[in-house]
Amino acid sequence: MITQLAYLGIASPAFQEWRDYATRLLGAVVAEDGPDGAVRIKVDDAGYRVAVHPAEQDELRYVGWACHNETRLHEYAAELRAKGLELHAGTEAELKERQVAELYWFADPFGNRHELVWGRYSHPNSFFPGRPMRGRFVTGDQGLGHIVLIVPDLARADAFFAGTLGFRLSDRVKSDIFNLRFYHCNGRHHSLAVAEIPGVTGINHLMLEVESFDDLGTAIDLFSADPDREILLSLGRHTNDLMTSVYVQTPSSMQIEYGHGGMTVDDLTWVAGTHDLPSIWGHHRSQAYLDGPPGIFREIGTADANETTEADR
Repeated sequence: MITQLAYLGIASPAFQEWRDYATRLLGAVVAEDGPDGAVRIKVDDAGYRVAVHPAEQDELRYVGWACHNETRLHEYAAELRAKGLELHAGTEAELKERQVAELYWFADPFGNRHELVWGRYSHPNSFFPGRPMRGRFVTGDQGLGHIVLIVPDLARADAFFAGTLGFRLSDRVKSDIFNLRFYHCNGRHHSLAVAEIPGVTGINHLMLEVESFDDLGTAIDLFSADPDREILLSLGRHTNDLMTSVYVQTPSSMQIEYGHGGMTVDDLTWVAGTHDLPSIWGHHRSQAYLDGPPGIFREIGTADANETTEADR
């Protein structure tokens, strides 16, 4: 089974801008560049957690999911193949680039690449924040944070991510405006969420959680003072995971949710629910958000969206 979100890879013509953005605003650290010049970002002792590859346009390249160990990865891969999912072994070059012991990859029903790994390289006591911070980023057993993927068909996405991959439903937000489902794979309330937008797929945001509320406040001050990086959603608190956060612009279309105080879940006692609003208070949309909802989107044809594989059944 998948145990955590391990890493994220995007591509962007603005990849170089992430060096200053990640350190000065987020408090992360820039690690050694990737083989293609990708800017690689650390938020803990892992070699890196986010890679921004050079490209002519913004793209979602891959999402990395970790399993506990070699045995669990092999068992999980066999289980997925038995369900009809086509898995591909990573090349030696990919293992070296991702800094993992083993890798299998597959495409979800909408063409997004996902990677299953174990044995990520880690360097104890190697992370020191890129700017003054009172605490650290919340990672460890909870993984990098969470991502929200955009999908054209929520029912099909649920059949795949919950039915095939085995993510557990935390809850959903459903109204005339919103239609999202949230999934966990460890104690974090959700490592994955999917939101439905007809005709497109991609990523809306990556969430990074900090231990200290003061570090969230400092980030708000820094983004408020920066003329190039706007706060897209004001400070607010979510109804489902109780995260207090802001959503901020990045150099590459998608947004980052910078948050504190997310709740944890326990599968023995957790009961999934439904919310009709995403936030208890706050998260007011800026004009920049209203002018063009943030995210790295790719149009997906009707034929592609309706194609059914054995793993969907």
